[in-house]
Amino acid sequence: MKQGSTLFLRIAVILIGAPVLGLCLFGIPWLANNPVNPDYAHMLYPILIIMYGTAIPFFTALYQAFRLLNYIDTNIAFSNISVRALKMIKYCAVIIGILYLVGMPFLYLIAEVDDAPGIIVIGLVIIFASSVIAVFAAVLQKLLQEAINIKSENDLTV
Repeated sequence: MKQGSTLFLRIAVILIGAPVLGLCLFGIPWLANNPVNPDYAHMLYPILIIMYGTAIPFFTALYQAFRLLNYIDTNIAFSNISVRALKMIKYCAVIIGILYLVGMPFLYLIAEVDDAPGIIVIGLVIIFASSVIAVFAAVLQKLLQEAINIKSENDLTV
């Protein structure tokens, strides 16, 4: 495959990661130091910790996606290392979903105090999106593993 065939996807991975990196470096520390309502700032800190905690699997998944695009460019997409990359993306998505599921009670408390039910919806959307990504990565992982098995059977018969 040509070297730049996945350029658009690489740019998309970078554009997805850049705002999250900016949020981790500037947004979350600012919010921790300047809570909107200092009376319930103590409920905000567990959510900020969970947001920082989800940054690690998020960037790990982006790195694995970048590696997967490199494998596609170098014609080794149908290999076990691609299956491992998809497996890691699946695990990262599951971890993100679990962390936000753990944070839902804190989001509920803030929504009750602030009378803002939209916060709960945002948490549910993140959980749903990470679940969809995990299932999609699992399906791709299974399909890729079956394609590798078929390829190895064909190589043995030839």
